[in-house]
Amino acid sequence: MWLFNDYGFSNAFRIAHVFAAIMWIGLLWFFNFVQVPAFAEMDPAARNNALDKLTWRALWWFRWAAAATLLLGIMIIGALPDGYFPDGDAWGYWSTPSGAGLLIAIILATIMAANVWMVIWPNQQIVIANARNVQGGGDANPDAPAAGRAGAMASRQNTIFSFPVLFFMLASGHVFPVGGDFDFDPSGTNVMIYLLLGLAVAVVMELNALGKISGRGNGGMNMLYETHKNAMYTGLGLILFFYVAAEVLLAS
Repeated sequence: MWLFNDYGFSNAFRIAHVFAAIMWIGLLWFFNFVQVPAFAEMDPAARNNALDKLTWRALWWFRWAAAATLLLGIMIIGALPDGYFPDGDAWGYWSTPSGAGLLIAIILATIMAANVWMVIWPNQQIVIANARNVQGGGDANPDAPAAGRAGAMASRQNTIFSFPVLFFMLASGHVFPVGGDFDFDPSGTNVMIYLLLGLAVAVVMELNALGKISGRGNGGMNMLYETHKNAMYTGLGLILFFYVAAEVLLAS
């Protein structure tokens, strides 16, 4: 059976990983490209009702899809047989263009999953609880706006990261094929520089999303989060940045 052939459970985990990732990124894009702009046009009562009836349900699927995507990705790697990698060199694979790109995707996706569970979900719990309380005639929670802003910034940052993550997931098998247009065995120094570039981008942008660089206001790097279009263009810009960097550092 194909799902359980020479690669064991790896193929089954891979299919499940793709399904979970589609649900996770699909809901992420729904929140950022559809829900947030729609909420901006709603009156407070309608928005509170949507938070109560719709958003909390979507967030359940969202956060567990994030967890499943990350866990299944780890399981794919753990289930790969010794003969899967070229020349049986598992560690050597990560120094290829395909492997280096995939490592950057893993770093970004791990940060995204951490944002879901440690920033977005805790802050959205405050926002949704406030919406339900107000609907019931209670007083608004003064902490709700700040919580909403913190969650929104992390969500927009996840949207930005989602573009290079999806790119590298596809690129590892198509754009950066081992032995293709890119060097089969690039310089170890160049691979390290490429990975450090990816790590630097991840750290700086994540610190900003957490309010550690430009605060929680609208200025500075936070312009990236002000509209869903800004986040989209930034994500596409990251793809271009990583591709050009690969052409310089990893190409034949």
